[in-house]
Amino acid sequence: MRLLVIEDDSDLNRQLTVALQQAGYVVDSATDGEEGGYLGETEPYDAVVLDLGLPKVDGLTVLKRWRDEARTMPVLILTARDRWNDKVQGFDAGADDYLAKPFHMEELLARVRALLRRAAGHASSELVCGPVTLDTRSGRVLVEGAPIKLTSHEYRLLAYLMHHVGRVVSRAELTEHMYDQDFDRDSNTIEVFVGRLRRKLGVDLIETVRGLGYIVQKPGG
Repeated sequence: MRLLVIEDDSDLNRQLTVALQQAGYVVDSATDGEEGGYLGETEPYDAVVLDLGLPKVDGLTVLKRWRDEARTMPVLILTARDRWNDKVQGFDAGADDYLAKPFHMEELLARVRALLRRAAGHASSELVCGPVTLDTRSGRVLVEGAPIKLTSHEYRLLAYLMHHVGRVVSRAELTEHMYDQDFDRDSNTIEVFVGRLRRKLGVDLIETVRGLGYIVQKPGG
C-alpha cells in the first residue's frame, strides 16, 4: 500500500515517514502544498496524511482541488489542537478523518489502517481469505494458523491483493502501489514476487488472469 505524507515540519515529516515505512507501507513525502498537491494529482496513493498549515498552498486548498478533480483516496488531516474550525472545514472539503497535534504515532497508524480497510470495504483489521490471515496491525501472515515469514515486498504485494479481494489487479497497478516515486520500477519483478508468495503460502490463493493480472477470490467466490 502506497501513502503520501504532506507535512512542512521536517522532523515530524521524517518521523511520520519512518513510522509508516516500518509499518510496511511505501511512503512518498512533501513539505509544501504545491509539491504535495501535484503528487496527489499525478500518483495513485492508497491514502494521504495531510497537514492543513502548509506553505505555498494550504492543505485545505490542496484537498478541495483533489476532490474537485474526483481524486477519491482517503485523506487524514492533521490540525492544531485549538483549531476546531479547521476540522469542520476539512471534513466539508472532503477529509475522511482528522488527528489533532500533538498525537501518539500509534494512534495515527491505527487511523491509517482504518482508512485503508474502510476504503477497500473491510470491517476488521484482520483480512481472511480461506486459510490465509493477514493481520494489518501486526503485519503477521498466518496460513492455517501457522505464521510464515515474508519479505517487505512480498508482504506489500499480498496485502494489496487481499485488500482488493475479488478484483483483478494488473501488474502495472501492483507496481505503482508497491514502490515509491523514485524507485526504478519494473513490472516483470511482480511475477517473481508472486511466484515466491505462492511457494511460501503453499495454498491456491493468488490466481493468474491471463493478460490482465492477478486476483485473490472472495471466500466462496
